[in-house]
Amino acid sequence: MAKTSDIAAFLDKELRVSEFTDSSHNGLQVENSGRVRRVCCGVDASLEFFQAAKKRGADLLICHHGLSWGDSLKKITGLNYRRMSFLIRNDMALYACHLPLDAHPKYGNNARICRALGLRSLRKFGVYQGKKIGFAGSLPRSMSYDAFKKHVRHVIGNPLQTMDFGKKTVRSVAVVSGGAGSEIDEAGRLGIDVYLSGEPVLHAYHLAQEYGINAVFAGHYATEVFGVQALAGLVERRFRVPAEFVDLKIPY
Repeated sequence: MAKTSDIAAFLDKELRVSEFTDSSHNGLQVENSGRVRRVCCGVDASLEFFQAAKKRGADLLICHHGLSWGDSLKKITGLNYRRMSFLIRNDMALYACHLPLDAHPKYGNNARICRALGLRSLRKFGVYQGKKIGFAGSLPRSMSYDAFKKHVRHVIGNPLQTMDFGKKTVRSVAVVSGGAGSEIDEAGRLGIDVYLSGEPVLHAYHLAQEYGINAVFAGHYATEVFGVQALAGLVERRFRVPAEFVDLKIPY
């Protein structure tokens, strides 16, 4: 058994939470009675995830997308009440880590996607809120763009949406997970062969077309399972409590 406060303090330090300007109030968002016997990690702080974690006996939930954003909890009514009351009734704590988990060079969504794709010579990429939260790198050798798309589909496991305006043979790749369609502008300016993110936006189409680069979108959820999966393993090793990632397999 571990203490909620100890796990939260460890994650705050490891993820460098205080260094980020974020609309998410990262860190421990909901306390419990202080004891942790089991941890469940998930992408979103949803009732579906809470219920799945309860069935597994979790005392602490770790999410990429938490409950507290800006003044989102200004009133604890409606869905806010249902979510908060579920956690409190079941003595479940909630820890959230948004941009800090995107940006982390070892446990973050983007670094882990890059490594899963086999990218080398990683460097920081994707300025957002004053911080670079993504990574760019190179494939070990050039491959056809069609083969690269199949590779992404295999690694991330989600149907792809693509904007195919670039080279037919590719090597350099930039990655920013989730809803980061706008960061394709930086990829275009740097002459990256392929930009990889989660979900497309309309203006990204025109940017890809006008810069003459390729863009691959593999799902907001699917590109952001990587960080919370890594945190489950980290917490289990560090605190010797069972920890698991709960995959809701959301296809968006």
